[in-house]
Amino acid sequence: MENILSMIGLLGGLFLLIFLTMKGVNIIIVGPISALFVALLSGMPLFPQLVEEGVPNFVTNYMTGFTGFIMAWYLMFLLGAIFGKVMEDSGAADSVAKFVTDRLGLKYAVLAIVIACAILTYGGVSLFVVAFAVYPMAISLFKQANLPRRFIPATLGLGSVTFTMTSAGSPEIQNWIPIPFLGTTPYAGWEVSIIVAIFMAIAGYMWLKKIITKAVKNGEVFDARENDPTFDTTRALPNPFLSFVPLIVVLIISFIFHDSLKQSALIIALLAGILATFIVSWKYFKSPWEAVSQGTLGAIIAIGNTAAVVGFGGVAKATPAFNVAVEAMTNIPGSPLIGAAVAVSVIAGMTGSASGGQQIALPLIAPGYLDAGVNAEALHRVVAISSGALDSLPHNGYVVTTIQSICGEKHSAAYWSMAATTVAIPVIGVILAIVLFSFGLGIQ
Repeated sequence: MENILSMIGLLGGLFLLIFLTMKGVNIIIVGPISALFVALLSGMPLFPQLVEEGVPNFVTNYMTGFTGFIMAWYLMFLLGAIFGKVMEDSGAADSVAKFVTDRLGLKYAVLAIVIACAILTYGGVSLFVVAFAVYPMAISLFKQANLPRRFIPATLGLGSVTFTMTSAGSPEIQNWIPIPFLGTTPYAGWEVSIIVAIFMAIAGYMWLKKIITKAVKNGEVFDARENDPTFDTTRALPNPFLSFVPLIVVLIISFIFHDSLKQSALIIALLAGILATFIVSWKYFKSPWEAVSQGTLGAIIAIGNTAAVVGFGGVAKATPAFNVAVEAMTNIPGSPLIGAAVAVSVIAGMTGSASGGQQIALPLIAPGYLDAGVNAEALHRVVAISSGALDSLPHNGYVVTTIQSICGEKHSAAYWSMAATTVAIPVIGVILAIVLFSFGLGIQ
């Protein structure tokens, strides 16, 4: 009976998390409310004063998950957000995006936006900042091409949170979290990663084009709004080739130091990228110190949103139902990689966060799998790719921010096309990765 109530609490808490988020309630409020629901139905004591030291309770477990994630990743979030903001304020991000779109033309407006997002994301710019930076140009291109604007979130998502976010070498934290748990590098399983990334990019783009073309044939057109951002065509922008320099600096520095400093290499890489942006684009800045301040505030909001769902996971994983679910997922017959993919995907889906899902799942599954002889590089890549699949359910922070806050769309209009590019495609991608690793590709 205890396990049944706990499972009802776990599933009910997840439903509440999704429902309240879709209703527009702030995730920082939704996280603890949903976690409290889980705790109450699981019979978990609410306060540490009511139990002996070390015994699970709502406040301790929630805050341990919340603060633990911030302690581990705050500097990466901070520097990533500041890097993105100085790239935006200096015009370097616009210069890169314009360089790509000018060469592809209006006929390939969707592809241009996907590539611009991919370059910025793989260069280390925060996912949220990429969406903010590219959105004005996306509006401009969709308006000129007369394409339905409800597909802009799916286009931004395809370029930001699929084939770039979880690929080998990516500076995004979703590729770096497995490193301390598995003793790997950010380039783990790179051979398979390249194949999967190419598949996700091509398949995602073809699917997106197909559903946009179908909508256009059904009579959908661009719907202009008074508050639409306009791309400033009169502003002087830095040389596009110079604008690429900070992105290249981030990649090179992270490569040089990843062996010695592991995930801390990202701190040096992003700091170097910020300095490089100031050096190559200084005279083009509008308000550099304001950009730093905005980046700092953005980092606090972004990591707070993620930590809120990690805190939810901290309560959830202390319940009897969670342990039963994880045991079932990690004992799926067949390849251990399948169990890892399912476990990480489901937990990332429950928490609405790829990074949060990894942070919760890896301490539970990594030791047993490594002891069983599972290849660490294959496990790293499968975990990274699978974390970017079910995480993009409606309550995901990036999804909510991109659809509602940045693009001003409703979930009912924009989410399903976004689910096609950010959920379905990565799910197929992780299946492909498991198949390739099972045939021995990329395993030394």
